[in-house]
Amino acid sequence: MTLYIITCIDKPDALDLRLANRQAHLDYARAWTDKMLMGGPLLSDDGESMQGSMLVLDVEDRAQVDDFIANDPYGLAGLFASVTVRRYKKVLP
Repeated sequence: MTLYIITCIDKPDALDLRLANRQAHLDYARAWTDKMLMGGPLLSDDGESMQGSMLVLDVEDRAQVDDFIANDPYGLAGLFASVTVRRYKKVLP
């Protein structure tokens, strides 16, 4: 098991772009559910607005993470200002 956290931050004022590509992104992400421990939007402090995405993938190697990122409709649409990937080790619970 090799876990990776992907954190994506939307470009400013990109909610319309996010919403226009949301269904394609969700359809794409569903194809990865066998490798995805969790995923969902990052929200504003008031919980009203989506501002990015966070996913935890359990994959063989970093190349699979890069493949996920390269083909995600959100990324292809230019939604993200930044994308970070970090290896993760689950300790608790």
